[in-house]
Amino acid sequence: IRGFGASVVMRITGVSRMRLEHWDRTGIISPSIRSGSGKGSRKAYSFQDMVALRVALGFRNEGIALPKIRATVEYLKQNFPDLKSPLSELRLVTNGADIFSITNNNEILLDCLKGQLVFSFSIGSIIDELRGAVLKLETPLERQFSACGGNYTAILENDLQEGGYTVTCKEIPQAISQGETEAEALDNITDAVELCMEHFESSGRLAGVM
Repeated sequence: IRGFGASVVMRITGVSRMRLEHWDRTGIISPSIRSGSGKGSRKAYSFQDMVALRVALGFRNEGIALPKIRATVEYLKQNFPDLKSPLSELRLVTNGADIFSITNNNEILLDCLKGQLVFSFSIGSIIDELRGAVLKLETPLERQFSACGGNYTAILENDLQEGGYTVTCKEIPQAISQGETEAEALDNITDAVELCMEHFESSGRLAGVM
């Protein structure tokens, strides 16, 4: 499992780089696939990690202080050791000041910090939203572009580890490039096609390509 790189996680969940790094450093939510602690290694988050990040971000947006989120995670891990990621495995609710967990009995709330129930997070809708975002990223994009007086089709694929795009030319598979943004990727594949055409022309292969 390769997982998702930090830039892709930020793009999908809306969590800033500063928060992502701080939550990892303080142990609130860390990448479960690869920690990235070794020299040159990169962090890799699972889909479940992204759900937990969105839940934590939702709590912060509702006014829950970070120490309370940390205390909730620690309490649930200590009392429910089978839970690998409490924020993504439990249905949690908040009133903007306290956090509760709904048990199998909908009439019973596990009071993680003490308080009254007012607001509820729907974990199911968060999971569906994130799955849709991942599916969208995994679907290649096709864009038309012009180079050397001809029209071509660019195939852009999201790099889920590094972020940005890998781009190829449908008509000239030898033309491959990358870009941080869609516009940059299209500019780069245009340059790549022009270089290929120059090479084909110099080697007498142009007639077979056009």
